[in-house]
Amino acid sequence: MEAGVPAEIRAEPGAADIASRLTVVPRRNYGIWIGTALALVLAAVIFRAFASNPAFAWDTAAGYLFHPSIMRGLGTTLILTVVIMLLAIVIGTVIAIMRVSPSPVLRGFSAVYVWFFRGVPALIQLIFWFNLSLLVREISLTLPFIGTVFSARTNDFMTPFVSAIVALSLCEAGYMAEIIRAGIKSVPSGQAEAASALGMPYRMTLKRITLPQAMRFVLPPTGNEAINLLKMTSLVTFIAVDDLFYSAQSIYARTFETIPLLIVVAFWYLAVVSIMSVGQHFLERHFGRSDVRTEAMPLRALRNAFSLRGTR
Repeated sequence: MEAGVPAEIRAEPGAADIASRLTVVPRRNYGIWIGTALALVLAAVIFRAFASNPAFAWDTAAGYLFHPSIMRGLGTTLILTVVIMLLAIVIGTVIAIMRVSPSPVLRGFSAVYVWFFRGVPALIQLIFWFNLSLLVREISLTLPFIGTVFSARTNDFMTPFVSAIVALSLCEAGYMAEIIRAGIKSVPSGQAEAASALGMPYRMTLKRITLPQAMRFVLPPTGNEAINLLKMTSLVTFIAVDDLFYSAQSIYARTFETIPLLIVVAFWYLAVVSIMSVGQHFLERHFGRSDVRTEAMPLRALRNAFSLRGTR
């Protein structure tokens, strides 16, 4: 008997011969064809509009692509992104551990932190820290029996660059805390209970059992947050930090070549985001290497080129 042949055909003599002569007509997906055609037409219209409109001034944009001022701004943007993300991960991890702590005081403090820094817009926090000197004119450290150890004017200490790092780190830490807390909660509670039954302290349980397993759940949203942070650093333009967008603004304020400079800024943001997305992919594969999956040949070649281990 042939699998997949109707019972009526199998019951007749020569059923296999009859089944072999049946014509199989593939299902026609007219909706997919129509959608594909519309997408191609729309892509062609957009490409033609971008390529044929002289207002875009592609030659001018190409000339500014590696301009020294643009390169300095790109470097500042990358430094801001890396420093802020590292600080946000550290602070967010501490806040997340406090959120799942047995202490109600720690849970309450961390909940208020997340509520405040996620609720207030990042631009308002940025401007607030930049104008901290209106509230605190001097920052000093005084120890008993020793006197003043350190003293500095707030304006000298809270430069635009430092203000940007402090404001965006605290803001981003609120989001990272929730991401890490969700990763910790994704680990079955029975493992922590078993560790506690074996006499393992809470700190060791987090370090050896909970956090390593939570990494595979934390990495994808963390990558998204890093990409979002890269774009959010453009807010530092409002406090005159010489980032990528501020550098482009400084140029087109003199030359009035607004559109070409915006194209340059968009190009570099897209380039950096693309590189970060590739890095995120390989990190996710590294921490999820226990999964059995089929790897395409180009991805395997890239993984081998970067010497990242994975399993098939």
